[in-house]
Amino acid sequence: MKILVTGSAGHLGEALVRTLTELKHEVVGLDILESAFTSHVGSISDSNFVRQCMAGVLAVIHAATLHKPHVATHERHEFIDTNVTGTLNLLEEAVRVGAECFIFTSTTSVFGSALIPPPGAPAAWVTEDVAPDPKNIYGVTKGTAEDLCQIFHRREGLPCLVLRTSRFFPEEDDNRRIREAFSDDNAKANEYLYRRVDIEDVVSAHLLALEQARRIGFGKYIISATTPFLPEDLQELRLDAPRVVRRRVPEYEAQYARRGWKMFPTIDRVYVNERARRELGWHPRFDFGHIIRRLRAGEDLRSPLARIIGSKGYHSQVFAEGPYPVE
Repeated sequence: MKILVTGSAGHLGEALVRTLTELKHEVVGLDILESAFTSHVGSISDSNFVRQCMAGVLAVIHAATLHKPHVATHERHEFIDTNVTGTLNLLEEAVRVGAECFIFTSTTSVFGSALIPPPGAPAAWVTEDVAPDPKNIYGVTKGTAEDLCQIFHRREGLPCLVLRTSRFFPEEDDNRRIREAFSDDNAKANEYLYRRVDIEDVVSAHLLALEQARRIGFGKYIISATTPFLPEDLQELRLDAPRVVRRRVPEYEAQYARRGWKMFPTIDRVYVNERARRELGWHPRFDFGHIIRRLRAGEDLRSPLARIIGSKGYHSQVFAEGPYPVE
């Protein structure tokens, strides 16, 4: 199958091109940056360029985007150009060439302020049914792009699946307090409980979406590691997260103690991937229990694919205040 992958020079884009090529698909890699995984260099906001890239394409995986780390360094109209107009151009051309499906890589950031419960409230149990409340231009444009996908499914019959990925970037946390209080590996291990996913599992979700899109038609799916928590844990997670983790994954304490690691004192949200597991048949490997087993075995916490790709960063410059400036 001939598959177009946008953002092919990026973290996820490279992972997708590598994997699809290994599976013997014909891959068209599109990005504004040259790379070993990019066959067409240009912007998705240029409709003529998109048309040139789409010849003979049967499926589109649209991973190109301006991200949250760009909010403080890029103008709002640039987010509109890339995340909205770019998506519209790709959808239009996918319909024109008769593509069989369109997979859109979205983000849990579309939920925005809905992820932050008020003081004293339980942690948020975040499913696809939570109403988005975007808090910046990134969330607004990704949500708008999701809506475009739905419109093209309804009006044009294009099978479109939206994958709302949680954190899988390898860069340091953008929160200075987290960076100061926790080692990077410690913080990322904690996040597998509720808001992180390994890139190997993100790629497997995209492959399943390609397979299932025509059967499903349209759907939105949270792509995050399977949490050990249950709804009855939500109040206690805001008050004493370590106690809940001891109850659900008791073996974690010994491995953390060996390294001098610690658990976050509170957890304010839990991403729930049940719909993706049920409807896509997705079985993510890298959950918190898997991370603890890797710690016990002295293994790298990252998947082989994550280690191969490494860290790409989001900007060409280095910022003194962190991995990127926070709005």
